[in-house]
Amino acid sequence: METNLVIEGFKFMALGMGTVFLFLIMLIGLMNVMTSVVHKFFPEPEPASAPTTDAKQDNKKIIAAISAAISHHRQG
Repeated sequence: METNLVIEGFKFMALGMGTVFLFLIMLIGLMNVMTSVVHKFFPEPEPASAPTTDAKQDNKKIIAAISAAISHHRQG
């Protein structure tokens, strides 16, 4: 009864790599299922509406103030 250790090593390597491969495939599948469940029960919130004209005016005032401060700083 003589066994070839190289063949036995390849058998164990194939068994171990196959086990890891199957585990990773199952992990990816379960993560995809979990993602679909989470998206079903916890959908992403609706995006905020466009800012009003008052907010746009405030933004323009802020931009003007920042521009003035930068130009004042550059002048010395």
